[in-house]
Amino acid sequence: MASARRTRTLETPPARVWQVIEDPHHLPRWWPGVSRMEAVQSDTWTEVFMTKKGRPVRVDLRLLESEQPDSGGGSPGCRSWEQELIGTPFERLLNEAVTTIQLEPAGEGTKIKIELRQKLRGYSRVGAVMLRRATGRKLDEALDALERIC
Repeated sequence: MASARRTRTLETPPARVWQVIEDPHHLPRWWPGVSRMEAVQSDTWTEVFMTKKGRPVRVDLRLLESEQPDSGGGSPGCRSWEQELIGTPFERLLNEAVTTIQLEPAGEGTKIKIELRQKLRGYSRVGAVMLRRATGRKLDEALDALERIC
């Protein structure tokens, strides 16, 4: 399994951070590599990435959990989604790809925890260490962008 986790505290209230992460339309603003969104519905959406040669790559995602943080600062928030793999080219490489974001009040700010868990399939497991490092860099970029936006 190639999992990566990152945590950061922002000087922004949880409700403001939630507005950004809750709406898939905002993903191109903060998730690395996403150029646009397609077919956005309440529980499914498609991220479109561009390859270095300019070809679009579509990644279909499905919402697993969406729990808004308590505005009074009591309970944390959580948003989790998984990549749809069956019938896609990613099916040969991955058994599972799940992203989870947790928001916790931290004084006047928000503690954000992001985890991207990927279960590799077959021979692709050999590259787990490299994938974990690359995924960690991607999560750092996502947190940098969230910090700029919020």
